[in-house]
Amino acid sequence: MSKPVFETKHSAGLSRAGSFKTRAGVVLTPTFMPDGTRGAVKTLTPEQVASTGVEVVLANTYHLHLAPGEGVIQKLGGIHEFSRQKLPILTDSGGFQVFSLAKINKISEEGVTFHDPRNGDKAFLSPEKSIQIQFALGADMMVAFDDVVSLDDDKRHRTLEAFERTHRWLERSLAEFQRLSKGMPEAKRPLLFGVVQGGLDKDLRKRSLEIIQSLPVDGIAIGGLSVGESREEMHDMLNYLGPLYADDRPRFLLGVGDPRDLRYAIEHGIDILDCVIPTRNGRHGNAWVKGDKKMNLTNAKFIEDPKVIDPGCDCTTCLSGYSRGFLCHQFKVKEPLAGALVSIHNIRYLQRICEEYR
Repeated sequence: MSKPVFETKHSAGLSRAGSFKTRAGVVLTPTFMPDGTRGAVKTLTPEQVASTGVEVVLANTYHLHLAPGEGVIQKLGGIHEFSRQKLPILTDSGGFQVFSLAKINKISEEGVTFHDPRNGDKAFLSPEKSIQIQFALGADMMVAFDDVVSLDDDKRHRTLEAFERTHRWLERSLAEFQRLSKGMPEAKRPLLFGVVQGGLDKDLRKRSLEIIQSLPVDGIAIGGLSVGESREEMHDMLNYLGPLYADDRPRFLLGVGDPRDLRYAIEHGIDILDCVIPTRNGRHGNAWVKGDKKMNLTNAKFIEDPKVIDPGCDCTTCLSGYSRGFLCHQFKVKEPLAGALVSIHNIRYLQRICEEYR
């Protein structure tokens, strides 16, 4: 990081509105980032995603490495051309799979060996390999490889082990990032986020944040939350970290997307969030409406309801007049269009919250 990345335009308490530049365009914050894990936000076209007002889309290093492979994507023009996505793209490191696929992986100091759940083949990710994959994909923002701790583990021992390994891996990720970006013009260089770990141990979290903010990374990512802890525990950690962030870099909270948590995170200094919740809920007929309430459109009581999901919503689903009755019917007959339309609504619901804070 050669100069401050983030520009604060307005602030109130710990929350702030601002922007930062990527090689694919300027990102306004706060913003919610939908997950296009395998190169697409499930059931949605890039145009539909853009219609929700989001500023960034996430793609997953691990899954794209397994299929179709970063070499294929590179041959097809990189992740933007491959996915036809014009918005800036952030790739996570694959580190979350250390946690979520714990039963099929083996962690060593060198990296993590996975067994491909599709065919059992071995796949290996190291800090260097993760960064190499992200460069090959053509991501605009990248995340350093980290070790995510499970709350089911022996907490203190495993948390400390993951804390220490995450920072050793960060040094290796950063070195590889600097090697691959050497000589790139500043405007063409991707951005790198370092990941704060430490479980629910506040001392470790503070030390982790201090380490990351002492290094020339472009952004600060908060990992290892929303992995089984209570909402109160998550909020307590966000409250603790809020006053400790440097002002010159964007702050990204990984894997959080419930409206209540989104609001709390923004009010405690977070700029970017991502999660699969809005699209997963959408595909199962659950839509957020005023007051952060959840409406289940598969319920038979909606079959004759002429109203749109939320009359006060400006998403394309509601503005186009799709009724609750229509959506209820489509869910009953298992028509994928229904899930896509509700996903658009849910993403827009979260993005409207972000825009209100701006």
